Amino acid sequence: MLFNSLEYILFLPIVFLLYWFVFDYTIKNNKQQLLWQNMFIVVVSYIFYGWWDWRFLILIAITTFLSFLSGIGIERFETKQKKKIVMIINIIINLGILGVYKYYDFFVKSFADAFNINSEPLLLNLILPIGISFYTFQALSYSIDVYRNHIKPTHNIVEFTAFISFFPQLVAGPIERATNLLPQFQQKRHFDYNQATHGMRLILWGLFKKIVVADNCGIYVDTIWNDISSQNASSLAFAAILFSFQIYGDFSGYSDIAIGSAKLFGIQLRENFRTPFFSRNIAELWRRWHISLTKWFVDYVYIPLGGSKKGKIKTIRNTIIIFLLCGFWHGANWTYILWGL
Repeated sequence: MLFNSLEYILFLPIVFLLYWFVFDYTIKNNKQQLLWQNMFIVVVSYIFYGWWDWRFLILIAITTFLSFLSGIGIERFETKQKKKIVMIINIIINLGILGVYKYYDFFVKSFADAFNINSEPLLLNLILPIGISFYTFQALSYSIDVYRNHIKPTHNIVEFTAFISFFPQLVAGPIERATNLLPQFQQKRHFDYNQATHGMRLILWGLFKKIVVADNCGIYVDTIWNDISSQNASSLAFAAILFSFQIYGDFSGYSDIAIGSAKLFGIQLRENFRTPFFSRNIAELWRRWHISLTKWFVDYVYIPLGGSKKGKIKTIRNTIIIFLLCGFWHGANWTYILWGL
């Protein structure tokens, strides 16, 4: 289900009305209200995600259950070594699922092309589940944060499932942290008119970015790039500039709709874009573009590798690793890897 689809335009107000005017007023007990709110979020999130292909619900359920168990396991083991083993097992399994669906065929094809081998019998030809990179990274951050004692593990499977599958940010981010989002599912939400109206403004602004800016830029960009050989330099340059606005309007528009939709349900998501094209330099641009992904790589890869505190050579090495991973995260293709480098 896409944010700019008719289905979502009908889906969102129905969910909103049921969320606030059925489960909020028909149940008087606060604990029961919270449970029903969270259960309702889980159900509608699974409907939202399964709208495209219900079979992918199995994958997100596996990721959710394993990460939930890993948090409890890390809490119960006394030695740091055993806690670390539980965290690593969860990381390996979840990255393994992501790797099979997103990268297996890419590596097989690359290997086969390099050695002139027929790759067809080895390919799985799996359909890539939408949003798998987002919810996988969100689940991994939970296990790592529990291991680091940044957050206590939850023993409530419903609130944890709501945290992993919350539909506004499920398929296109922002990638949320358990330290920010999970506590919001542990307390009763109350309707806030000002917050809801702000959410609606963000949704409308996001739709404008997506439909008016990105989609219209895309028409020109596709026309030019589908016939490169007959274009002059100025047309190609102009298409490249418009493409920058296209991907910004598309991605930041989706983030605005996600953040705005979450506000309608009393949930605060973190900012994902901060006017990146007004940055004073390239370094600042990357701090303001897809903030949740950049911050994820910084906190869970860059800093553990030593960050910028172990000399210039290692700082350069760590930066290259981060951007290679960033390129690889965006897609299983050598063009993405080269872009990251």
